Amino acid sequence: PARYPPPDRLRRVLPESIVMAKSKDAVEYVWLQCTECNDLNYRTPINVKGGMPEKMKAGLKKYCPRLRKHTLHKIKRK
Repeated sequence: PARYPPPDRLRRVLPESIVMAKSKDAVEYVWLQCTECNDLNYRTPINVKGGMPEKMKAGLKKYCPRLRKHTLHKIKRK
């Protein structure tokens, strides 16, 4: 009992089933800067195509190691 299709059938099926990888241009890396001590504590990817969510524009509450507490971090592009 043959489990696999004959080799000529494989050649016809494989090229159509291969999917190309997405380009990396749709993602941009930005820094998150603490609003209290101005340290650049985090680096995070954001989508360029879909626009930035309102939550990201307003800032995120993240942990600041220097102050040892959660503070507001704003986006900073280098």
